[in-house]
Amino acid sequence: MSYKHYRSIFLMITGILIVGIFSFVTQHANAFSKLSSPNSESPRSPSSDLSQVKSFILQASGSSEESVTPPPAQDPCLHCHVSGENTGLWTPISRWTLFGGMGLIFVLGVYRSASVWKNKSHWKPITHRTIEWVDERYEISEPLSKVMNKPVPKYATRWFYCLGGITGFLFLVQGVTGIMLAFYYTPTPEAAYTSIQFIEDQVRFGSAIRMIHHWSANLMIVMCIAHMLRVFIMGAFKPPRELNWVSGAFLFLLTLAFGFTGYLLPWDQRAFWATTVGSEIAGSIPVIGNLALLFLRVGWNVTGQTLSRFYAMHIILLPVITIILMIAHFLMIRRQGIAQPL
Repeated sequence: MSYKHYRSIFLMITGILIVGIFSFVTQHANAFSKLSSPNSESPRSPSSDLSQVKSFILQASGSSEESVTPPPAQDPCLHCHVSGENTGLWTPISRWTLFGGMGLIFVLGVYRSASVWKNKSHWKPITHRTIEWVDERYEISEPLSKVMNKPVPKYATRWFYCLGGITGFLFLVQGVTGIMLAFYYTPTPEAAYTSIQFIEDQVRFGSAIRMIHHWSANLMIVMCIAHMLRVFIMGAFKPPRELNWVSGAFLFLLTLAFGFTGYLLPWDQRAFWATTVGSEIAGSIPVIGNLALLFLRVGWNVTGQTLSRFYAMHIILLPVITIILMIAHFLMIRRQGIAQPL
């Protein structure tokens, strides 16, 4: 027998021992709880005498025992959600994680050993078998290999060639944290600021997620500017890469639009007056200034409709346009390759 067979047998025996120890401890704990329960027959304790004294005092004072009866016991899980207690919340999660993980390891070890013994061949991970199953039906490995196996030039491995990729990664961070914040944010003038305070104070890790969203937005603008400077300095905008430069310039404008529309969402004094000044700057554009002002504010003043429009642009319109332009930008780079340094 090979080393892999011995390892499978060792894992199976270890899993059986863990399950046996757990069942032994559980049975003894149940037996101990039955012995210590108040319904079991036991000699008279001092607590019964105290209860009789308590009832005698209540009768002497003229008050009934029903008036001081404690509230009925609640379900612990329901109680922590209703009353807002935070004690012992990680105990059931840790138990399920520990014993559930052990159970999954045991089941996987038994299944793996049985598969090796039955098929008389080396074990293939489930991911590899899934990929083979899909490839047998749709034949996607060949076109994917052409896309994924393209070599990268040696000069493109320097750190300043990664600025565009860092910008794309920060956009993904923005998307994930923005979706998490959208679960609790309410885009109305009455509840916008309150929902932000709720995220900061009540939601678990809400303040951290909001700060990650905030700082990744600032870093995304910085990385986008640095990427454009690198492209300009190295002359990567020259033919035949003119459309790469144009699409990148539009992506930079969309990044600024993300920052401008998201700045109003907290709906505090700073956000209100910053949006007022920014929309007035847009209104000073020749010829189309009034049209731009009306489009941004949904009127002549910053109101709740302005907040709704900025929220819709921030989470729907701008992400869709950005994703389309990013796909086009990456496809052009993939097709033409990375420009050589001057």
